Amino acid sequence: MRAIQMIEFGGPEVLTLSELPIPVPGPDELLIKVTRAGLNFADTHTRTNSYVQKATLPLIPGGEVAGIREDTGERVVALVGTGGYAEYATAPSEHVFPIPDGLDDGTALALIVQGTTAWHLYRTSGRVAQGESVVVHGAAGGVGSIAVQLGHPLGAGRVIATASSERKRAVALELGADVAVDPAAEGLTERLIEANGGEPVDVVLEMAGGRIFDECLKALAPFGRLVAYGISSREPNRVSSGSLMRRSQAVVGFWLMHLLARPDLLREPLADLFDRAARGDLRAVVGGTYPMSEVRRAHEDLAARTTTGKLLLDPAS
Repeated sequence: MRAIQMIEFGGPEVLTLSELPIPVPGPDELLIKVTRAGLNFADTHTRTNSYVQKATLPLIPGGEVAGIREDTGERVVALVGTGGYAEYATAPSEHVFPIPDGLDDGTALALIVQGTTAWHLYRTSGRVAQGESVVVHGAAGGVGSIAVQLGHPLGAGRVIATASSERKRAVALELGADVAVDPAAEGLTERLIEANGGEPVDVVLEMAGGRIFDECLKALAPFGRLVAYGISSREPNRVSSGSLMRRSQAVVGFWLMHLLARPDLLREPLADLFDRAARGDLRAVVGGTYPMSEVRRAHEDLAARTTTGKLLLDPAS
């Protein structure tokens, strides 16, 4: 089979198109013929071995796939951990979910990773209460574009989006944000408060880290929550317990991989998201499909922040 293999960590040049054996599923695993693989910003961290979970070599990257079960011919979407950038992949049976009729591969892939992340940011980690203000960073990206759309249906009173260009801010407004602002760190605290009618914000969904994290923390109201689900700047932060106590604030972390040990925490949100998509209440923004032969360009585009929505890899091209 054709697959992207890494035998060293580094830049996009370490992503090598190779011919490898078709994987053999183990006990309680399924073999899937991949029609589309998901591309994520986290993959760029895996490529440099700077992700939360350290990788081992050799490695086929890619954490999720859509395709056909080899045993039944059913269309499915699956979390595979690694091995997704390939024509075939194996996945634990409890992490494989049927794709409803009428739902395309791109939507299914966006919802199983970015969608369930956004859902849990609201419900599990952020615990957004009715009428609270929510800041969604990266609002034109994979998680952000879905989080913006879920805001009002899941109780947010005001959805404040941030995006790095006028074009991306226009996308966020089209998806349902009440206001969209520039995420540049300089003056961000003041812009967020102004966007919330002069009041500090209740919840921030944050994936950049560094100074943006600090500016958002300063914009939080008493009893506010900042949910950190990424460190795209690669700049970790330190938080003072005293400052949290003085302002009755919380900083919460979220990592999708912890859901793998609790498949029920995948099934419920995924079923909800599939239903919303089927009704037309939720639209997955698919930003583009790259041939597997151009995976290096895909990683370059991810790192350059030039993309919007969910990115896909076509293993057949």
